[in-house]
Amino acid sequence: MNSENVVSQALDCPEQPIASKAAGAESLAPQQTRIMGRMSYLLAWFGGCVSIGTFAMGSSIVGTLNLLQATLAIAIGCFIIGIALAINGAAGYKYGIPFMVQARSAFGFAGTRFPGLVRAVPAIVWYGFQSWIGAAAINTVSASMFGFDNLVFYFIVFQFLQIGLSIFGFQGIKWLENVGSVFILFSLVYMFYSVINRYGDEIMVNLVNIEGTWGLPFWGATMLFLGIYSTMMLNVSDYSRELKKGSGPGLLTTLYAMSILPCTLFMGLIGLMVSGATGVNDPIQVFANAVDNTPLLIITLLFIAFAQVTTNVLNNVVPPTYILMDVFKLPFRSATVIVGLLAFATFPWELVKDESSAGLQIFVQTYSAFLGPIFAVMVVDYFILRRRQLDIAKLYDENGPYRGVNYAAIAASLLGAGVALSLPAVSWYASLLPAGLSYYLMMQYLPACARFRS
Repeated sequence: MNSENVVSQALDCPEQPIASKAAGAESLAPQQTRIMGRMSYLLAWFGGCVSIGTFAMGSSIVGTLNLLQATLAIAIGCFIIGIALAINGAAGYKYGIPFMVQARSAFGFAGTRFPGLVRAVPAIVWYGFQSWIGAAAINTVSASMFGFDNLVFYFIVFQFLQIGLSIFGFQGIKWLENVGSVFILFSLVYMFYSVINRYGDEIMVNLVNIEGTWGLPFWGATMLFLGIYSTMMLNVSDYSRELKKGSGPGLLTTLYAMSILPCTLFMGLIGLMVSGATGVNDPIQVFANAVDNTPLLIITLLFIAFAQVTTNVLNNVVPPTYILMDVFKLPFRSATVIVGLLAFATFPWELVKDESSAGLQIFVQTYSAFLGPIFAVMVVDYFILRRRQLDIAKLYDENGPYRGVNYAAIAASLLGAGVALSLPAVSWYASLLPAGLSYYLMMQYLPACARFRS
């Protein structure tokens, strides 16, 4: 029996779910058994968005915006993120399909390797970067309590711990994120209070009492905080397929925005305030200096380590894992192990240096220039060309109309990226219209796209 028949029968018989959610049994097949309610889904996103990258983006805008402007920039970025996630996650939510399957209607079976690679690279880089930060936090605790100081050792152990947690799939991710969210919220509030209490005078001078700007740098800052999540905007269907049905677009937008905003606001402003007050960008060094009480410092550092686990397993493990499953036909567990090992090769010890903050900003702007146009192509394909109607059987038929590569999607994505790279400060925004419009026109008028239009 071929894949088309299997999928068609499963869709006709929803009581026979294709994708088993037992540990290690993750599948690219349409998801019939959904494990997350609205609150669970909100908490999963909340726990998965405590990114040290957000801290770094806050550090990178010191001297550009004042505190009010930075706060508004973060809020605007999160609101746009919420809309984008609800839009591009609609296909996964409706049909239960992951990102790599959703992309086949626009890019083709072989063509999905392009958006897959573009999505996987920043995920693996952030995976390594955040693992190093988490290991550094554990090492600081170890050095202060036991006198054992070996960051490389803890990095290796910490990375293998995350690999072990990742192989449990979404069921494990759900409980990890839900249980950790309460601890994360209280820790963020305490860290925010500690920074203001310790550096209040410097913050007033360096961040409150400055003019800042409402021009292009302000909108560039909204894109930086948006850019941290531009990766998840692409593969949001990997997550929305797990949410139980019954939520409209407005409610989904609210769920996304309200789960992402608190963490992004706290982490971004903490990075801005501390770097503006001290000139230090390393979060471990920052909190070691900001918190005088040793027990509270230890709790804070353990929070940083824990937050890297919750962020990595949701945002930086699942996407490249699904991509490896699709391209190389690997089982879920094998793919998660390979992704974890690849994170060792990202040289994260170079990314955490103070002078690397500007480099991380360029990194976010650059990958956003490629992720933005792919997002635009997928949205135009699903909402305008397909009118929210997908033939699921064809999406799983390697010999069907979506076989090979749809070069219209590749060309439109590269055109959008070219425009975006010429405007790096707002690269994600700049890429959307050129990519979306050119893709629509090519799909309408190029004979080579005829079978992809069907």
